[in-house]
Amino acid sequence: MDDKTWLKSYPAGVPAEVPEPPFRSIRDLVENSFREYPDQPAFANMGKTLTYRDLDVLSMQFAAYLTDTLGLVRGERIAIMLPNILQYPVAMFGAFRAGLVVVNVNPLYTARELEHQLKDSGAKAIVILENFAHTLDEVLAETDVEHIVVTGVGDLLPTLKGALVNFVLRRVKKAVPPYRLPGHARFRDALAKGEGKTVEPMELGYADIAYLQYTGGTTGVSKGAMLSHRNMVYNVQQTIVWQGDSYKGVEPVVAITALPLYHIFSLETNCLSVMAQGGLNVLITNPRDMPGFVKELKKHHFNMITGVNTLFAGLLNTPDFESVDFSQLRMSIGGGMAVQPAVAHQWKSVTGVPIHQGYGLTETSPVATSNPPGSDFTGSVGLPVPSTDIMIAADDGNPLGVNEIGEICIRGPQIMEGYWQRPAETSKVMLPGGWLRTGDVGRMDEDGYVFIEDRKKDMILVSGFNVYPNEVENVVVEMEGVLEAAAIGLPDERSGEIVKVFAVRTSEDVTEEAIIAYCKDNLTGYKCPKAVEFRDELPKTNVGKILRRKLREEVMAAE
Repeated sequence: MDDKTWLKSYPAGVPAEVPEPPFRSIRDLVENSFREYPDQPAFANMGKTLTYRDLDVLSMQFAAYLTDTLGLVRGERIAIMLPNILQYPVAMFGAFRAGLVVVNVNPLYTARELEHQLKDSGAKAIVILENFAHTLDEVLAETDVEHIVVTGVGDLLPTLKGALVNFVLRRVKKAVPPYRLPGHARFRDALAKGEGKTVEPMELGYADIAYLQYTGGTTGVSKGAMLSHRNMVYNVQQTIVWQGDSYKGVEPVVAITALPLYHIFSLETNCLSVMAQGGLNVLITNPRDMPGFVKELKKHHFNMITGVNTLFAGLLNTPDFESVDFSQLRMSIGGGMAVQPAVAHQWKSVTGVPIHQGYGLTETSPVATSNPPGSDFTGSVGLPVPSTDIMIAADDGNPLGVNEIGEICIRGPQIMEGYWQRPAETSKVMLPGGWLRTGDVGRMDEDGYVFIEDRKKDMILVSGFNVYPNEVENVVVEMEGVLEAAAIGLPDERSGEIVKVFAVRTSEDVTEEAIIAYCKDNLTGYKCPKAVEFRDELPKTNVGKILRRKLREEVMAAE
């Protein structure tokens, strides 16, 4: 694809290459927004809005606490384990102003998963919601964490409302299990200790790591993708250039941010790209509460919403969604998993706006391809965004022709710097010339549009989140009475795929219910199997490798 055939399909005015970003780091990007848009709303959540000036003040206070009180130094890692609440941007931008590397952590992680990520990253500090502090309590002694900041959902809400929210969660809903974390600080106290102080700007540039964003990559154990400040500011630039004048007449953009900020899709497309334009992120803390979500949508004249297929489908099936005011909606962006055609067509019918499907990975910061704004849904994941090359490669790494199916490889300034402390894993996915092997199989048509055909690896995609069979299998075979296990993904209308486990047992005491319960104790909910089938033996290669593909074929043939 050396001729960059996709350029002929570019919308008018979109350049082949993005100009050099005006910022050398995420810190510089957000500090520019603090200066340019001080009185504009930046983040809203549960009826409370922070302006860019508010965020400037609060993040500086937190940065001062991190450097002056805790003594953290440039390049050290800080984990953030929060849902979409106002404390998230305050902590994240405070960390960047302190010169730290942010390690995003899924709040729903089990103790096992949290321990791995904290140990692997070497995080020295963590900001955690009190609802999940008991998980940290279980593994703290096994990590390098020295400093803990605990917050409640209501801590940045107005005093009375915040106190009520925290009381209800703690005492009424019993959503805060007991924990013991000696020496931890409360978030509000941390801000108070930094009040009135400033932090001298740390030297931050393109080469510095901004995030350790954990992913299974294309294989195996969860690894930290090193996303540099260069990767991130370039991807923001690519996103803004690609969207062009989509928000003309409704600026500044108001974005509905329901996907979690710890997920790279929401972090880049919503948080950073919207902030760079002086827009507002409306944070949805619990998008699973669909009636509450719809109620919140009715309060805003929003211009953009991002989601995965399950989120769009859930909204469409929620009473009263059709009565939301969509008159200002300009962009509905789908990613993380394939958007189903039926959902896309119904979404456009209800909202009047098509879902623009894109594609990327954690390793690509994440945007690599996107459909042009204003285009109808076709099932394609779009064209390579400016400054990005896509090659469909054969197994030998050489490029294939139009509509030939092979592995999707990506090259551009948004490609990660590698996996944290895993050079061997990095070398497995990087080809000569700066190409990233995605592990996804697809094709490119004569107009440069990319279509995903299959996944080269056995990764399972549940509601936009990667599930790696090895991880599930490793948990299942820990059980006494289980000899072997294999995990595969099966199609599911609601979540895209579900996990099914095949197991060989040595004891009848091992039941389907027992395996599912054990997985729930050791894995995040979306990774847990929804079905278990027992076999006398599992299909294998002649060297003993379990053939998951054969199991999938058997299941599909039986339906």
